[in-house]
Formats: sequence, structure tokens, C-alpha cells
Amino acid sequence: MSLVLDPAAQDLLFREARTANTFTDKPVTDEQVQAIYDLVKYGPTAFNQSPLRITLVRSPEARERLVAHMAEGNRPKTAAAPLVAILSADNEFHEELPELFPHFPAAKDAFFSERPVREGAATLNAALQAAYFIVGVRAAGLAAGPMTGLDFEGVRKEFLDDDHTPLMVVNIGRPGPDAWFPRSPRLAYDQVVTTV
Repeated sequence: MSLVLDPAAQDLLFREARTANTFTDKPVTDEQVQAIYDLVKYGPTAFNQSPLRITLVRSPEARERLVAHMAEGNRPKTAAAPLVAILSADNEFHEELPELFPHFPAAKDAFFSERPVREGAATLNAALQAAYFIVGVRAAGLAAGPMTGLDFEGVRKEFLDDDHTPLMVVNIGRPGPDAWFPRSPRLAYDQVVTTV
């Protein structure tokens, strides 16, 4: 069975898409980021909780503060990317549930009254949204360089608050020279899929 999605779109989003390690200096606009969000906000999350929060790092001062918290090998990439996004999970997402899950407003208290439960749900669902975000960056014709090599607690203290858990940093832009490492192998279908 073939996929319904056009092969060129399949290539853009998956087959030819790669994690970029260098970028050109062409800016990424707020309009592009808005278009990415307006697409990926429709990705499903449990109870429509939508806990992903995006902090865009644009100013040179903020960039310098972020680079200090990146692993050494990630510092040059983060310093040079046209735009950097800190993706985090909002552990107080339940406050928005009466609006986001209006057919069951009691879900806020019935399921998410305890902080440890919220943290687990927020991390899982924001990570899912982060994957949508990366695909959305690709859909905009840009390259994404997601990274988890960073001082998470340092990033949280520097840019967030106690109610937000950083998940990753994503460099965004158009790929520059030698942007791609050789593609690593992937597991075969029969190594991943089991029928019971």
C-alpha cells in the first residue's frame, strides 16, 4: 500500500530531512515561526493538554547565555544558528484544560491535581509536540538541529521557572555548508514491528 502524501512531501519531511549542523545567516522570521506553530498545534496530545512551550532565543545577549549551558560540541552550532528555540514542558498545563478540554472541564482536578502526575504527563506530551515541531520546521522548508546535549538545570534557571521543564534546544534555519553528517542506519521493519 502506498502513502497518500505526495512523494516530494515525504522526502521533505522524512527521507531527505536531516539534523542540520551548520546554517546560513538568512534570518528565520516570526511569521515563519507562527506558520510552523499554526500547523503543528493540531497534533494530538492526551486530554488535548498541549503542554509544549517554546522560548525563542533571538538577542545576542540571550544567545550568549544559552551557549554557556550547551555541551561543548553543540556550542558553535547554537551560536551560529539564525534562530534557536528552547522547547519545554509546562507542568501547570492543567490550568488551561477547562478551555482546551471543554467537554470535560473536571479533568483538571480529576486527573491532574497532583504535581508528579502533571510532570509525567507534561513531559510525555510535550515531547510528542516537540516531534511535531521538528516536522513543522521541515514543512516550512527549514532545517532543524534538535539537541539534548545541554545543562538542563542551567537552562531552566536561566530561561524558565520552576513550573517548566526543558526538553531540548532546536537550532533552526537554512542548511549551510557541510550541514549533514552521513546518515546513520535505521532498524528494519521486522526489527521494530511485532504482531501478536
